[in-house]
Amino acid sequence: MNGMRGTTIVAVARGGRVAMAGDGQVTMGTTILKQTARKIRRLYEDRVLAGFAGGTADAITLFEKFEGKLSEYRGNLRRSAVELAKEWRTDRVLRRLDAVMVVTDGRDLMLLSGSGDVVEPDDGAIGIGSGGPFALAAARAMLLHTELSALEIAREALRIASGICIYTNENVSAEEISTP
Repeated sequence: MNGMRGTTIVAVARGGRVAMAGDGQVTMGTTILKQTARKIRRLYEDRVLAGFAGGTADAITLFEKFEGKLSEYRGNLRRSAVELAKEWRTDRVLRRLDAVMVVTDGRDLMLLSGSGDVVEPDDGAIGIGSGGPFALAAARAMLLHTELSALEIAREALRIASGICIYTNENVSAEEISTP
């Protein structure tokens, strides 16, 4: 995750809802290529949210693979995540993909990586990408010290990260999903 630039994704669970927010900046080296990218997608009949950090083409490939797993396992997020992580780690082509994903169905919240990681946070918050640690710290503080909703926390955490990370902008897109 250290080499990924131009992406910040944060996901926050609170009150039976999970919100995911992402910035819109895409960079190549030190040049901003785009400021309005959408890095969060709704998958599987809009019942799953997925966000990515990393190479765009790699992320699109992973979205497609993950959507295939969701279809194969009839929307079972946990099983789909584990199967994608196994394939991602062992497939000669997939394991070269430079991306990390956060996925949620409103009940489960997980980080997936090419090294086979399927990680669920203890505290209901995950941050990935270049500004991920900043957004995660802000989200954790707000979870502990405010009554803000998951969506408000995710948006504000991204705004805070954009003031710290030069690869994160204030063009925030956010989605929310409730516990099924």
